[in-house]
Amino acid sequence: MKITGDYHTHTIYSHGTGTIRDNVEEAIEKGLREIAICDHGPGHRLYGIDKKDIVKMREEVDRLNKEYKEINIFLGIEANVMDYDGTIDLDRNEIDMIDILLLGFHYGIVPKKLKDMFMFYFLNPASKVLPFLKERMKALNTNAMIQAISKYPVDIITHPGSKARLDIKKVAEVAYKNNTALEINSHHSQLSVENIKIALRSKVQFYINSDAHKPSRVGNFEKGIQRALQAKIPIHRIKNAEE
Repeated sequence: MKITGDYHTHTIYSHGTGTIRDNVEEAIEKGLREIAICDHGPGHRLYGIDKKDIVKMREEVDRLNKEYKEINIFLGIEANVMDYDGTIDLDRNEIDMIDILLLGFHYGIVPKKLKDMFMFYFLNPASKVLPFLKERMKALNTNAMIQAISKYPVDIITHPGSKARLDIKKVAEVAYKNNTALEINSHHSQLSVENIKIALRSKVQFYINSDAHKPSRVGNFEKGIQRALQAKIPIHRIKNAEE
C-alpha cells in the first residue's frame, strides 16, 4: 500500500515546528503528490491560528503552488467542535478561503455555554472511568459531531474517538451521506483497528494521515497503514492510497 498525499499537517501557525515551505519540501522528499496544511482552528485557546493569518496562509500556499510544480498544496484548517449543538470555530467566509476542512474534538476550546463547558471538561473525562456516564456522553458527543458534519462541508473527521468517545457506527453512516471521510491517524490511536472494522460496515471512506507537528513527521504513515492492514480495509475505500 502506498499513500499518495498527507492531508493533516501542522506548522508554526498553530503548534507545529516548521513552516509551510518546510512541510512541502519534506512531502516532496518523501515522494508525495499532495499535501494539506491544516493548522488548528481559532477556537483553540492554546494553539489555534489567528483568524487574521488565514489570508496570509492562503497567499503563501498559492505562491508555493506556483513554485513547486511537482506537488499539489492545499490550505485547510483542523476546526474544532465548539459545543454540543455542533457549532465549529469557522464562519462561512473563512471556510470559503480554504481548500479542505478537517474537524475534530480537542481540549483547549472554550464553549460559550457553561453547560457545554461542564459536559466537555468534566462529564466527558469522567465518563472514561465512570461506567454509568459512558453511554450518555458517547451519545452527546456523537450527536454533536453528526450535527456539525450535517451543517458544514467537512471533508475529514480527525482522529474520531480520540478526545471524545463516539458511536463510530452512527458517525460513519452520517459521514458517508455527507461525503465526509474518517481519518486513520498515525499520531493518535484512533481510528483503532476495532473502530475501523465497525466503520467498514457502512460505506464511509477513509484517509490515512500523519498529523505531523514537525516537518520530519510529514508522510509518516506507518502506524496508520498497520491498522488499515490489520482491519483489512479494501484499498479503494482509502482515498489517499494505491497499490
